[in-house]
Amino acid sequence: MTHAEQSLGLRPGAFPFESHFRTAGGAIVHYVDEGLGPTLFMVHGNPTWSFLYRHVIGALRPRFRCIAIDLPGFGLSQPPPGFSFLPEDHAVVVAALLADLGIKDATLVAHDWGGPIGLTAAFAEPGRLTRFALGNTWAWPVNGDWHFEWFSRLMGGPLGRFGARRWNLFVNGVMVWSMRRGPLTMEAKRAYQAPLRDPARRTGTHIFPAAITGSRDFLRGIEARLGELDGRDFLFLWPDGDIAFRAPELRRWRALYPKAQVVPISNCGHYVFEEAGPECAAALMQWLAPRAPGEAISAPFQPN
Repeated sequence: MTHAEQSLGLRPGAFPFESHFRTAGGAIVHYVDEGLGPTLFMVHGNPTWSFLYRHVIGALRPRFRCIAIDLPGFGLSQPPPGFSFLPEDHAVVVAALLADLGIKDATLVAHDWGGPIGLTAAFAEPGRLTRFALGNTWAWPVNGDWHFEWFSRLMGGPLGRFGARRWNLFVNGVMVWSMRRGPLTMEAKRAYQAPLRDPARRTGTHIFPAAITGSRDFLRGIEARLGELDGRDFLFLWPDGDIAFRAPELRRWRALYPKAQVVPISNCGHYVFEEAGPECAAALMQWLAPRAPGEAISAPFQPN
């Protein structure tokens, strides 16, 4: 069994990747580092961890170096004492890890809060993340947009805090309700529940929704620098059934980066790398390494 499988009580083969740990920004960061070749650096959102990217890692590691991290307080990563769990402080940790690992000219693969966090780390450490493959995400303030305001107030307020601590609401509620292709498998559900068994570990799952509107200045700072990335390679993997990021957010990304490639993922909810993992892996492979006619890509990851 791998360290992650043993630590989290997962069955052998559910997450068959070696664990690595490194101190960065005061946090003890868990990450997987598989394969050789051009580097893909993967950052998850709420309430997931590097398990989210198992399909991408399994399919692309024969031709790429796949690094997938756990943000502090998620997965197997440990936050430093007094950590705020705010996205701006997650970004500091991610930037420190990029520098410590000596990452250069890598592709950011990100989803949900991983988008603004990863982009902020890219700005903080120029030359380390130079291509961008983003799932459904955003990178600008949304204050005043009721679609985001109500969710931030509800899930980031007292009711959301109570639900997080009492019922692990983001995993047992939001993730489950977000699926469009069928129920979240029991194995996947257990894998997302396991790092958050202790209610004290669920703080980040409550802080993130509050930060949708509460971290306006942080998001405004990213928005002000997005023009610096014009001309870079962008890929967007966009599900059509997301309850959070919809057509208006994709239109804004298209306006910012008109040369970006967009791969629509049909009949798919918010957690695109979970629900459509093999499709995302195939789209990434085609975008990263255009194939000769008839050349097959690596088989998608299948748990043993």
